[in-house]
Amino acid sequence: MLSIELLYFVVMVGIFAVCCFKFKLPVGIAMAISAISGCLVAGFGVPIRHLIEGAFNYLNTILVIATAMIFMKVVQYNGMMDTITRWLIEKYYSKPALLIVGLSFIVVFPGMITGSSTAAVLTAGVLVSPVLIYMGLPKEITAAVVAMAAVFGEAAPPVNVNALIIGGGIDLPYIGFTLPLLVLTVPLIIATSLFLSRKYLKVFNFEKIKDNLPDSYLADFGIRLFLPTIVLVVFMVREAFLPKLFPTLGMPVYFLLAAIVGIFSGKKFNFLKISQEAVHDALPVLGILMGVGMFIQVMTLTGVRGYIVINCLSLPPYLLYLGIALSIPLFGAVSAYGSASVLGVPFALALLESNPVITVAALSQLAALGDLMPPTALAGIFAAQIVGEKNYFKVLKYCVLPAIVTAVWSIVIMIFANALAKILL
Repeated sequence: MLSIELLYFVVMVGIFAVCCFKFKLPVGIAMAISAISGCLVAGFGVPIRHLIEGAFNYLNTILVIATAMIFMKVVQYNGMMDTITRWLIEKYYSKPALLIVGLSFIVVFPGMITGSSTAAVLTAGVLVSPVLIYMGLPKEITAAVVAMAAVFGEAAPPVNVNALIIGGGIDLPYIGFTLPLLVLTVPLIIATSLFLSRKYLKVFNFEKIKDNLPDSYLADFGIRLFLPTIVLVVFMVREAFLPKLFPTLGMPVYFLLAAIVGIFSGKKFNFLKISQEAVHDALPVLGILMGVGMFIQVMTLTGVRGYIVINCLSLPPYLLYLGIALSIPLFGAVSAYGSASVLGVPFALALLESNPVITVAALSQLAALGDLMPPTALAGIFAAQIVGEKNYFKVLKYCVLPAIVTAVWSIVIMIFANALAKILL
């Protein structure tokens, strides 16, 4: 017999899909409409209080992303990102394997700071892709390297929005995730970049490309250029190791303080203008989070969330892990953040006997894979655009095997969560 809660869920997901794919509405608005539809079908009318409460469920995460985007713009405009990119190429052009790995980490960096694979592709990916193409990588493989690095950046510390969302759903504070997320992502970053570029690792003619490289500002500003990042790292280390030194201010404040330091650390720029630009660029992601909050609130109100949790808990272990590995990335075709909320939270509850920090870290990487799933496939689409490839499926086919390995690695981390916790936490 069809459960009434399952019917509500099918209606909500169906209306969301129609809004996204038929009417091409933004994901955040589509999630809000589907949430309202769920209320109407369940007989709750339009409960304004629940919708507003849901929209602000992820307020802290929204503030983190907005301020992180401002910080990211600052280190772009002050010259730090250009300087690091040029230094890497000058230092390691004769060692292409190390260069590929280094360039991949440059793409990872914006994702680490913002928790968004899209931000990583559209900032560092734009810098790195011409260099990869000049090294001899076809544009499809270049886009695949960028897309995969961006997906890993979304899951890498210090800011992992998917982990924040899942943790918020099970009342788990975002503490102690740094080392588990590094163990989860760093081997994948290195292995994937080398695997995708393995046929093209040869020394190239540096003299022909050096005039087209970004400028280095190290001679002009010295160590000052890196002050924003140094300040941010100091704040984070202080919170982890010296929590009583002064009150915890929170990640949004840390990002803003580090960004303000950037005004005086390198090239001159209009801080107000780039802050407006950063928030404007972040608005689609912030809208998604508000829509996800409404969606989850309505799932709770209508009993759908409890229905999913109960059914997840009743699965035998082998089916549970298989379901996690398949459903979370596939649901990411709707939204990676939505996948973390709708499926990540109940799966985390189903695995509470395992260490929750390790489990949530692994679930967050699986959710990030959703940015490779068509038809949305944000990381794949934007990576294809920056290299001039119109058919993003040509890019995604090179991401299939790395994505499968990533899913398997995440499940392995989950299975051995308690043993890893004794080493990492």
